[in-house]
Amino acid sequence: MVSNDIGGNMKRIAWGITGSGDLIKETYDIMVEIKNRSDVEMMVFISREGETVMKWYRMWNTIKKDFPDFKKDGGPNSPFIAGPLQVGHYDALIIAPATANTVAKIVCGIADTLVTNAVAQTAKGKTPMYILPVDQKRGTVETYSPEGRVMELKMREIDVSNTEKLAQMENITIIRNPEELYDILGVEKN
Repeated sequence: MVSNDIGGNMKRIAWGITGSGDLIKETYDIMVEIKNRSDVEMMVFISREGETVMKWYRMWNTIKKDFPDFKKDGGPNSPFIAGPLQVGHYDALIIAPATANTVAKIVCGIADTLVTNAVAQTAKGKTPMYILPVDQKRGTVETYSPEGRVMELKMREIDVSNTEKLAQMENITIIRNPEELYDILGVEKN
């Protein structure tokens, strides 16, 4: 259980989605449930690779319907969300799921995409950040293909190491699984 939820009644959340197929369906279903069962407002923004994955998993039309305040990556600062994140317009920034590439860029201070720039600029303010890296533990994990077939993926040492470094960064809390989003957003799990 995550102990550092964002508290309060009304929550304004910026949710960034990267190009990970692993955990996308589970994360998406939980975020839709949270949105539908609470007073959490979500502004969703998606990387270019996230758009590709959402289309591949046949979720593209659904996300536009479920989250009308939806923004697509037009560059590192387009649409302009970093400023509102930095000055506290949002109560939290959630990046879920986060690819190994996104995690590596954040760890190295690279802010050349909408998602990595949002993290870099948010880190300069006080808005808490929660990130769900898909490469968390050594060994193999099971995930699902777009067709629902179970797949086994082997985690690379460099990716797991970067997740460990990410966990040490200031103002970032690692999410270990999508279900922790309930606790973070103060919504009781169904």
